[in-house]
Amino acid sequence: MLSVRNIAVKLNTWRPLLSCVRNASSFVFQPEDASSVGLQGAETNKLNLFQSLTNAMDIAMGSDPSAVIFGEDVAFGGVFRCTLGLADKYGKDRVFNTPLCEQGIAGFGIGLAAAGATAIAEIQFADYIFPAFDQIVNEAAKYRYRSGNLFDCGKLTIRTPCGAVGHGALYHSQSPEAYFAHTPGLKVVIPRSPIQAKGLLLSCIRDPNPAIFLEPKVLYRSAVEEVPVEDYEIPLSKAEVIIKGSDITLVGWGTQVHILKEVANMVKEKLGASCEVIDLRTILPWDYETVVESVKKTGRLVVSHEAPVTSGFGAEIASTIQEQCFLSLESPIQRVCGLDTPFPHIFEPFYIPDKWRCFDAVKKTLEF
Repeated sequence: MLSVRNIAVKLNTWRPLLSCVRNASSFVFQPEDASSVGLQGAETNKLNLFQSLTNAMDIAMGSDPSAVIFGEDVAFGGVFRCTLGLADKYGKDRVFNTPLCEQGIAGFGIGLAAAGATAIAEIQFADYIFPAFDQIVNEAAKYRYRSGNLFDCGKLTIRTPCGAVGHGALYHSQSPEAYFAHTPGLKVVIPRSPIQAKGLLLSCIRDPNPAIFLEPKVLYRSAVEEVPVEDYEIPLSKAEVIIKGSDITLVGWGTQVHILKEVANMVKEKLGASCEVIDLRTILPWDYETVVESVKKTGRLVVSHEAPVTSGFGAEIASTIQEQCFLSLESPIQRVCGLDTPFPHIFEPFYIPDKWRCFDAVKKTLEF
């Protein structure tokens, strides 16, 4: 963890750069192809992440006449253009704006889903989902349980952009997945790429449980892939080993996966070690079996996420792996996360778990 003194020293070193360059989250997006979801040879379109989400919702609306999309400004495409053109195609009765009231959006979605419709809600930023917290946690997540499975709102999916973007500061940069991971009855999903986003969103929309779909906003335009045209789903609660390795396991989700992939290459080049990189994809319920199997092989684990370190979801992963893999561990589990402060503006480069912080954690773990 960075101390105030270390931050001050780094700031003094970086002051000329900070004064002339706009801050931006530092990562290299590494595209994949259709074979990553078992669709090699399929017809594809070149789409960025927000366009792949539009495509997924278009497919959901076209195949399910009960599906509706609603939220702040979604009728003209939304602030990030994720619903662009859908109101024109499906009409204002199926794609419509709501008042600026997150609690009302969630409550309306619960009622709509309970009545049998497929409800696709948008919260404009994940930072503003908290007014809806009571509706999501105390109503949506518990609706099936408290009725003895007589009623449910499983057709509810809440989409919301999250994470660092380079200039979002306190109220447009947060990653709130850990808040919802403490709530049985919800599914919480975060994609890493356009191909993944399309398949995972369609799975959430069609899953019989309410889902929170968190979209790393920095990937909306920077992540571009050849996305399969056809309708496809990616299983929820199933992590993916995207790089096989033998010496250490690296676990992340969303944007952080791309940082860990870059770290894996750095470790191979500079330290001669082999990293196994896992994209968790679903935060709740999470696929601990895949992570356990990997750590029993490698004996080491580094978990990384943008959210603050204390009580971040990395703590749950570390606890479970310590319990399940204690006799296989060769070193303490490391967490590389955001700091325990509000998300800063000009200090974002020091806050985020960039490749250098992750590399240092891997080196420390390997040398233990």
